[in-house]
Amino acid sequence: MENLEEEHFEAQLVITEEIRSYIYETAKWTKFLSIVGLVFAAFLAVLALSANGIMQGLATAAPGNPLVQLGATFLTVYFLAISLILFYPSFLMFKYSNAANTAVLYADQENLTVAMKNMKSIFKFWGIIAIVILTLNILSVVLTVVAKIGGGAA
Repeated sequence: MENLEEEHFEAQLVITEEIRSYIYETAKWTKFLSIVGLVFAAFLAVLALSANGIMQGLATAAPGNPLVQLGATFLTVYFLAISLILFYPSFLMFKYSNAANTAVLYADQENLTVAMKNMKSIFKFWGIIAIVILTLNILSVVLTVVAKIGGGAA
Protein backbone atom coordinates (compact mmCIF):
# COMPACT_ATOMS: atom_id res chain seq x y z
CA MET A 1 0.00 0.00 0.00
CA GLU A 2 2.78 2.40 0.91
CA ASN A 3 4.57 1.71 -2.39
CA LEU A 4 1.41 2.63 -4.33
CA GLU A 5 1.25 5.99 -2.57
CA GLU A 6 4.91 6.68 -3.28
CA GLU A 7 4.48 5.75 -6.96
CA HIS A 8 1.45 8.01 -7.21
CA PHE A 9 3.44 11.03 -6.07
CA GLU A 10 6.60 10.50 -8.16
CA ALA A 11 5.99 13.63 -10.24
CA GLN A 12 7.55 16.68 -8.63
CA LEU A 13 5.63 19.88 -8.17
CA VAL A 14 7.23 22.75 -10.06
CA ILE A 15 7.16 26.19 -8.52
CA THR A 16 7.52 28.72 -11.30
CA GLU A 17 8.72 32.30 -10.94
CA GLU A 18 5.11 33.45 -11.22
CA ILE A 19 4.10 31.20 -8.30
CA ARG A 20 7.12 32.40 -6.31
CA SER A 21 6.06 36.00 -6.86
CA TYR A 22 2.53 35.19 -5.65
CA ILE A 23 3.90 33.52 -2.52
CA TYR A 24 6.26 36.45 -1.91
CA GLU A 25 3.44 38.98 -2.25
CA THR A 26 1.18 36.87 -0.04
CA ALA A 27 3.95 36.75 2.57
CA LYS A 28 4.11 40.57 2.62
CA TRP A 29 0.37 40.92 3.13
CA THR A 30 0.21 38.21 5.78
CA LYS A 31 3.09 39.89 7.63
CA PHE A 32 1.12 43.16 7.63
CA LEU A 33 -2.15 41.48 8.70
CA SER A 34 -0.39 39.44 11.38
CA ILE A 35 1.20 42.53 12.90
CA VAL A 36 -2.14 44.35 12.89
CA GLY A 37 -3.78 41.29 14.49
CA LEU A 38 -1.07 40.96 17.14
CA VAL A 39 -1.26 44.67 18.02
CA PHE A 40 -5.05 44.48 18.23
CA ALA A 41 -4.86 41.34 20.38
CA ALA A 42 -2.43 43.12 22.72
CA PHE A 43 -4.76 46.14 22.85
CA LEU A 44 -7.68 43.89 23.81
CA ALA A 45 -5.57 42.20 26.50
CA VAL A 46 -4.70 45.61 28.00
CA LEU A 47 -8.37 46.58 27.75
CA ALA A 48 -9.27 43.37 29.61
CA LEU A 49 -6.88 44.25 32.41
CA SER A 50 -8.46 47.67 32.77
CA ALA A 51 -12.04 46.33 32.83
CA ASN A 52 -12.47 47.22 36.50
CA GLY A 53 -11.80 50.90 35.78
CA ILE A 54 -14.06 50.82 32.74
CA MET A 55 -16.89 49.35 34.79
CA GLN A 56 -16.46 51.91 37.56
CA GLY A 57 -16.60 54.73 35.02
CA LEU A 58 -19.63 53.19 33.31
CA ALA A 59 -21.40 52.69 36.66
CA THR A 60 -20.86 56.35 37.47
CA ALA A 61 -21.89 57.63 34.03
CA ALA A 62 -24.81 55.26 33.40
CA PRO A 63 -25.80 53.33 36.52
CA GLY A 64 -28.76 51.65 34.78
CA ASN A 65 -26.62 50.23 31.94
CA PRO A 66 -27.09 46.44 31.67
CA LEU A 67 -23.34 46.02 31.06
CA VAL A 68 -22.72 47.20 34.63
CA GLN A 69 -24.84 44.28 35.89
CA LEU A 70 -22.49 41.78 34.22
CA GLY A 71 -19.51 43.01 36.20
CA ALA A 72 -15.80 43.57 35.56
CA THR A 73 -14.96 39.86 35.70
CA PHE A 74 -17.23 39.11 32.75
CA LEU A 75 -15.71 41.96 30.75
CA THR A 76 -12.17 40.80 31.60
CA VAL A 77 -12.87 37.20 30.56
CA TYR A 78 -14.67 38.35 27.40
CA PHE A 79 -11.85 40.63 26.22
CA LEU A 80 -9.18 38.06 27.09
CA ALA A 81 -11.04 35.36 25.14
CA ILE A 82 -11.38 37.59 22.08
CA SER A 83 -7.72 38.55 22.43
CA LEU A 84 -6.63 34.90 22.47
CA ILE A 85 -8.90 34.02 19.55
CA LEU A 86 -7.28 36.82 17.55
CA PHE A 87 -3.73 36.15 18.75
CA TYR A 88 -3.48 32.53 17.58
CA PRO A 89 -4.22 33.01 13.86
CA SER A 90 -2.20 36.23 13.81
CA PHE A 91 0.78 34.37 15.24
CA LEU A 92 0.34 31.59 12.67
CA MET A 93 0.19 34.20 9.90
CA PHE A 94 3.41 35.74 11.18
CA LYS A 95 5.10 32.33 11.14
CA TYR A 96 3.71 31.65 7.64
CA SER A 97 5.01 34.97 6.40
CA ASN A 98 8.52 34.43 7.68
CA ALA A 99 8.74 30.86 6.39
CA ALA A 100 7.23 31.72 2.98
CA ASN A 101 9.57 34.68 2.59
CA THR A 102 12.61 32.54 3.35
CA ALA A 103 11.37 29.74 1.10
CA VAL A 104 10.93 32.07 -1.88
CA LEU A 105 14.12 34.06 -1.41
CA TYR A 106 16.40 31.05 -0.87
CA ALA A 107 14.45 28.32 -2.74
CA ASP A 108 14.18 26.46 0.57
CA GLN A 109 11.85 23.47 0.37
CA GLU A 110 11.79 22.95 4.15
CA ASN A 111 10.58 26.50 4.82
CA LEU A 112 7.96 26.18 2.09
CA THR A 113 6.68 23.08 3.89
CA VAL A 114 6.58 24.99 7.19
CA ALA A 115 4.75 27.87 5.50
CA MET A 116 2.14 25.55 3.99
CA LYS A 117 1.70 23.80 7.35
CA ASN A 118 1.03 27.16 9.02
CA MET A 119 -1.38 28.16 6.24
CA LYS A 120 -3.26 24.89 6.75
CA SER A 121 -3.47 25.60 10.49
CA ILE A 122 -4.82 29.10 9.88
CA PHE A 123 -7.62 27.83 7.66
CA LYS A 124 -8.34 24.91 9.98
CA PHE A 125 -8.63 27.31 12.94
CA TRP A 126 -11.04 29.63 11.13
CA GLY A 127 -12.99 26.62 9.84
CA ILE A 128 -13.47 25.37 13.40
CA ILE A 129 -14.49 28.86 14.54
CA ALA A 130 -17.03 29.01 11.66
CA ILE A 131 -18.46 25.60 12.66
CA VAL A 132 -18.78 26.74 16.28
CA ILE A 133 -20.51 30.00 15.28
CA LEU A 134 -22.88 28.21 12.88
CA THR A 135 -23.69 25.63 15.56
CA LEU A 136 -24.40 28.34 18.13
CA ASN A 137 -26.63 30.18 15.65
CA ILE A 138 -28.60 27.03 14.82
CA LEU A 139 -28.89 26.22 18.53
CA SER A 140 -30.17 29.73 19.29
CA VAL A 141 -32.82 29.44 16.54
CA VAL A 142 -33.93 26.03 17.85
CA LEU A 143 -34.06 27.31 21.43
CA THR A 144 -36.01 30.39 20.32
CA VAL A 145 -38.57 28.21 18.51
CA VAL A 146 -38.85 25.90 21.53
CA ALA A 147 -39.29 28.91 23.84
CA LYS A 148 -42.00 30.37 21.57
CA ILE A 149 -43.83 27.05 21.43
CA GLY A 150 -43.47 26.56 25.18
CA GLY A 151 -44.56 30.14 25.88
CA GLY A 152 -47.61 29.81 23.64
CA ALA A 153 -48.80 26.66 25.42
CA ALA A 154 -48.94 28.31 28.85
